[in-house]
Amino acid sequence: MIASLLLPLLMQSAEPPVPSWNCEDPRHQQEMNSCAARDFEVADERLNAQWPITAAAMKARDADFAAYGANEYDTREGYFESLLESQRGWLRYRDAHCRVEGYYARGGSLEPLLVSTCKARLTRMRTEELRALIETER
Repeated sequence: MIASLLLPLLMQSAEPPVPSWNCEDPRHQQEMNSCAARDFEVADERLNAQWPITAAAMKARDADFAAYGANEYDTREGYFESLLESQRGWLRYRDAHCRVEGYYARGGSLEPLLVSTCKARLTRMRTEELRALIETER
């Protein structure tokens, strides 16, 4: 009985976004959630576009270091390996941190908005950090 009452609600959340929704001025929660999710997708696409640029720059720095500055006393990881480690850690941090921010409305219709907004914000910040790494003079 309860499952038959909940089924229409579950099906509603799986529906694709409505083309008439306006993300400049969303009016209801599902619209806000969808717009926030799209904002995160855009931020993530920009991060994914910046990653290969920064990774290539770090690999070039590794090559320069190997050619001109490497010595047997410096056995630390290189630029790229350190970047990769930091990115993996950052992804775990972002997802866990934003999950905690979402728990403010845990189980409610606001939770997806809080999580997506947090992930978009942190992802934009990380994209700028990646960009700044290659703009920094060595």
